[in-house]
Amino acid sequence: MIRLLIATAIGLLVALFGTRYLIRWLTQRSVAQPIQDDGVQMHRETKAGTPTMGGIAIVAAIAIAYVISDLYNGIYTRSGLLVMFAIVGSGIVGFADDWIKVRRERNLGLRARTKATGQLIVAAVFAIGMVTLTDVHTEISFTRWDSIGFDLGPVGWCIWAVLLIVGTSNAVNLTDGLDGLAGGSSLLAYACFTAMAFWMFGNRDIYDVPHALDLAVIAAAAVGACAGFLWWNAAPAQIFMGDTGSLALGTGLAALALATNTHLLLPILGALFVAETLSVMIQVAVFKRTGKRVFRIAPIHHHFEMLGWPETRVIIRFWLLAGFAAAMALGLFYADFLSIPGSVQ
Repeated sequence: MIRLLIATAIGLLVALFGTRYLIRWLTQRSVAQPIQDDGVQMHRETKAGTPTMGGIAIVAAIAIAYVISDLYNGIYTRSGLLVMFAIVGSGIVGFADDWIKVRRERNLGLRARTKATGQLIVAAVFAIGMVTLTDVHTEISFTRWDSIGFDLGPVGWCIWAVLLIVGTSNAVNLTDGLDGLAGGSSLLAYACFTAMAFWMFGNRDIYDVPHALDLAVIAAAAVGACAGFLWWNAAPAQIFMGDTGSLALGTGLAALALATNTHLLLPILGALFVAETLSVMIQVAVFKRTGKRVFRIAPIHHHFEMLGWPETRVIIRFWLLAGFAAAMALGLFYADFLSIPGSVQ
């Protein structure tokens, strides 16, 4: 428990003070977020000129918190290091995308194929590393490795892992469209993973996740990092996380789900991210087929803005939905534990 508190505190402090320094540094160099022309009109007036790439502080805070917290009566595990690799690797892909946007002064970064290739490489290295260097179970799972009992095999598990990582990282990226929306929602999701991984550590015989405590430390570090960043990113935002932060946070959630054998619980835990992604998919599919729009604009958070909702109302209500989803996932996780014969003495 002390390691979790240390990781959370360090992640919070590094992100809090690191973001403050980053805002000053980026502002002095006019590193600002380009606003897309086809987006919400009011954003072009209120958000233009806001520094971006704040995800640098988030990724750095998670990494530093993990390294320092494990110095306290801990050990760096292969699972933990692979999850950290995935987070940092996706952060680097996002940073390249953000940097090109800033240099070109338009909302077009890496080519879609190049960006996807970077994401696939990070996801593939993580997946192959997990099946070859750790004792991860290759069964597709809900709350426990044996909760469903369908074994994908090493190759199938790697393919599944890549799809889950790429899908989740892009889902969080789509959610990052309003001040603090992705950061606050990610904080709630990581808090849920902290609780579940720590519970797995205390019930190792049931869950068989040897590195559960180290994974809980990473999740706790992400909670602190998101909280520290939100101090500056909450509406009205003084900095945006950019793809650097959103891709890293999304990848971290998927990597933790894979490492803790909670694959199918992730869509429930991150239901807000799923809804944001579905809104885009539905919008594109219907428009291509009929020429009509289901939503005024996608992702769906912008739709509610176009309906006249103030930005803060959209953010807070979506945070509430994200919190409800995280609580639902945690409830299902615990309910499954109670259903195990002999789990409650």
